Amino acid sequence: MNRTRVHSTVTALFAAASLGVAGVAFAANPGMSADAYKAEKDRIDVAYKADAAACKPLSGNAQDVCEVTAKGKRDVAKAQAEAIYKNTPAARFDARKAKVEADYKLAKEKCDDLAGNNKDVCVKEAKSMQTRGLADAKVDKAIAETATTSGDKVAEVRKDAAEDKREAEYKVAKEKCDALAGDVKDRCVAEAKRRYGRT
Repeated sequence: MNRTRVHSTVTALFAAASLGVAGVAFAANPGMSADAYKAEKDRIDVAYKADAAACKPLSGNAQDVCEVTAKGKRDVAKAQAEAIYKNTPAARFDARKAKVEADYKLAKEKCDDLAGNNKDVCVKEAKSMQTRGLADAKVDKAIAETATTSGDKVAEVRKDAAEDKREAEYKVAKEKCDALAGDVKDRCVAEAKRRYGRT
């Protein structure tokens, strides 16, 4: 499998890893009552038990993927409910983080269907997408907190996010070189270092 095809496969895996939990319109919903929040958590627990039970007849990696999907769906739904209940930038960040983490775990689990360098690249791609998602969430949180945070703080968070993304992309590029050998591999590593400013 060539590197372009591996990248396409990984991108498709990560897109498929998205848990399908509907996004929450936080700004449009000013919060929920404590009773509604408790009822929503109970509903999420019931749904999780049903989802987990549906995984039992499966086997191998299909069962692992099913279980990771069920847990991720539960964790995201609970974090989104808490974000609506608390209605704070920190709670909204936690909900986005839960979604990114759930998608990462699922994409990584799906990489187990691959082998060798293709699997290694798949895992690095999943990690890179996780890093980008978390970095973007941190920037959005800093922007949401601008009423209490200086513009310098937002600029600092943006700079850190860009560095995190660049580092993750470098690791993916470097991992792809491991499928090569000799001078071709050396040139690949040198190009990755040049492109991402590594010495």
